[in-house]
Amino acid sequence: MSGAVSALLQRRGVRLPGGAWLRARTAQWMRHRQGPDQLPVRLARRRLYIVPTRAGMAFAALLLLMLLAGLNYGNSVALLLTFVLIGFTLVVMQQCHRNLLGTELLALSAAPVFAGGCGQVQLTLASGGGGARLRLTAALPHSPQTPVDLPPDGTQCLELPLPAPTRGLVRLERLRLATAHPFGLFRAWTWVHTPIEMLVYPQPRGSLPLPAQAGVRRGAQEASAAGTDEWAGLRPFRDGDSPRHVDWKAYARGAPLLVKEYTQGAAELRDFDFSQLPLADPEARLSQLARWVVDAEAHGERYGLTLPGVRLAAARGPGHRHRCLAALALFGIAQAP
Repeated sequence: MSGAVSALLQRRGVRLPGGAWLRARTAQWMRHRQGPDQLPVRLARRRLYIVPTRAGMAFAALLLLMLLAGLNYGNSVALLLTFVLIGFTLVVMQQCHRNLLGTELLALSAAPVFAGGCGQVQLTLASGGGGARLRLTAALPHSPQTPVDLPPDGTQCLELPLPAPTRGLVRLERLRLATAHPFGLFRAWTWVHTPIEMLVYPQPRGSLPLPAQAGVRRGAQEASAAGTDEWAGLRPFRDGDSPRHVDWKAYARGAPLLVKEYTQGAAELRDFDFSQLPLADPEARLSQLARWVVDAEAHGERYGLTLPGVRLAAARGPGHRHRCLAALALFGIAQAP
């Protein structure tokens, strides 16, 4: 749980479990100590933390027993072995800390995704001019860790899964970087406090047909209805494309998943109006509008979008598609954090 959410719950009198409260207070203290981060971020010594792992605690207990046994029996060989292992442990702790020290976070982004899917937070890590960084892990809050190895003086890109159950804007406050290399006796870790935002489009679904074209001569409408669209070619499949437009014959021959595209007359356009839909549920209306936007873009048509307080003029192309879907995603959602 992020520090902002925990603070809000505490102000409203909501009590958190003991473990969650401690983690929230620790996260709040770390954010206050480190402050907000601006990319690129280089992990300095002051912001790294290191603690023993469970294996490290067990190894420390074993060393304590060996020390007590050596002192009790006056066995110099056992004492020598104990002190050698203690020195080994100190070297491992220092190496674990150095494995993360100087690592750089260069870029961080999250592409839009449709609701009900799983988004990807893409980040770029660099070794920061040092040697190889082995067995690093990156994770979002309450998400599994993703391992990565950085070559000497090199960079590596990796993707972190981020669920997108509902439309809107997913906001995260921090990213965790950690390592237990070598031997897994210690874990060095830190939080990078940089905002992560992922736009979640409404899920494109609905059975209503596309509305009639507006501003078109009757003859053009009849020609379009007769199937005189011009062939434009194939493009790679994008999330949200209708299966009806996939070139399944090419896919069966081993080609990648491709979508058929057609172009129509420049004067042909469609107007997608939220208030004209015969659906009671607003979320169902948004999903139907998203379905129309995706289908119209796949056919190469010009289309506009009308929402309460929002009007997007007719156009087409990936940029217009994103603007329409973004307006649907943020409809009725406050933008203030």
